[in-house]
Amino acid sequence: MLKISLHIKKVFVVLISAILNGIAMNLFLIPANVYASGFTGVAQLLSSITGGAISTGILLFVLNIPVTILAWFKVGKSFTIYSFVSVALMTFFLEVIPIVQVSQDILLNAVFGGVIAAVGVGLTLKWGASTGGMDIIAMVLSRMQDRPVGTYFFTLNAIIILTAGFLYGWEKALYTLVALYAQTRVIDAIHTRHEKLTAMIITKKAEEMKKAIYSRLMRGITTIPAKGAFTNESKEMMMIVVSRYELFDLEHIIKEVDPHAFTNIVETAGIFGFFRKD
Repeated sequence: MLKISLHIKKVFVVLISAILNGIAMNLFLIPANVYASGFTGVAQLLSSITGGAISTGILLFVLNIPVTILAWFKVGKSFTIYSFVSVALMTFFLEVIPIVQVSQDILLNAVFGGVIAAVGVGLTLKWGASTGGMDIIAMVLSRMQDRPVGTYFFTLNAIIILTAGFLYGWEKALYTLVALYAQTRVIDAIHTRHEKLTAMIITKKAEEMKKAIYSRLMRGITTIPAKGAFTNESKEMMMIVVSRYELFDLEHIIKEVDPHAFTNIVETAGIFGFFRKD
């Protein structure tokens, strides 16, 4: 029952996220010719170049097909399914929500569009799914090897901004930069701004915890003997470094295996060595 309830909540969060992204795009960003980040921005830009012959929603869906296939084999079925549902719902709402310019002020469009979209993306990430595109690529890279994911996000967004500047004027490009900044700040506030996090789990069920983590996350674990200062009870402390995309799964693994475990999540500035399970 607990897992069914969790799946229902995740689907509801993904639905709300898709609605918010549809509102942000069709009521604020698209009417103002201000561009979103990642694959959504690429789809928006391609739609503009074709003169709207192909809608942003359809292009977003098509762009996400290859990365969804990649995620299915490299990340995991559950994450991929929720991400695909997120993209499909966002495509649907981009098609059904009319494109209406709420405000003539381009700055208001950039800020509100960026913030509303970011709330949707942040909630999706917090609940262990993604909005597809670069989120999936980042997840794949974090699973395979320790690469600076932020570089890929920056490069793609830089291409969007420069292309928008050349085609539609540098004022549009600068407002796009404002929207991207607002979006990044809100996502960081809702989820986490750090790419990597360290979890220190103190539990009496270390063996069960290790098996559960290994079955769902490709991460190494270090165990350290621990003892309660007040009770003198022997336990184990497990230390594991995860990417921001794996935090939701880790939290729920801990709750399932040992609801009484004490867990400290700390932000990780950097690591040395292999960031994956051999």
